[in-house]
Amino acid sequence: MTQKITTFLSFNDQAEEAVKLYTSVFKNSRVTSTHRYGDAGPGPKGTVMTMGFELAGQAFVAMNGGPTFRFAEGVSLFVGCETQAEVDELWEKLTANGGKPGRCGWLTDRFGVSWQIVPSVLTRVLGGPDPKGAARAMQAMLKMNKLDIGALQRAYDGA
Repeated sequence: MTQKITTFLSFNDQAEEAVKLYTSVFKNSRVTSTHRYGDAGPGPKGTVMTMGFELAGQAFVAMNGGPTFRFAEGVSLFVGCETQAEVDELWEKLTANGGKPGRCGWLTDRFGVSWQIVPSVLTRVLGGPDPKGAARAMQAMLKMNKLDIGALQRAYDGA
């Protein structure tokens, strides 16, 4: 079955560079199509108009649409992680070369796209059966930029 809803990202003129980064960062990712501007424009002939791509099997489209549209943190790409190594790797790659770390697992990459890099343990400790542990985990998370699985679990456990 074809994916019914696809995230569409509009870049000024960095769509190809962004797609190359994203498909290199996530496993099971690939470029699925590339369409370039022709004589009719509005972009320079031969430059990327749109690129279809998949990240971890999820379909996306990127477009070079000029400076009209800007990304905002109100929309982010949520990435669930199982290990601290995965959190660390994604955080490093997505904040490299001008990306900016944010609070509570959020970051903005060098293209202005917001991401949430979230270990699955966060859901377990914030929604766990111990309300005091959940409150401690929440307080620990609120002090973090990149989320630390061990520190979240220790906070929940009261250690």
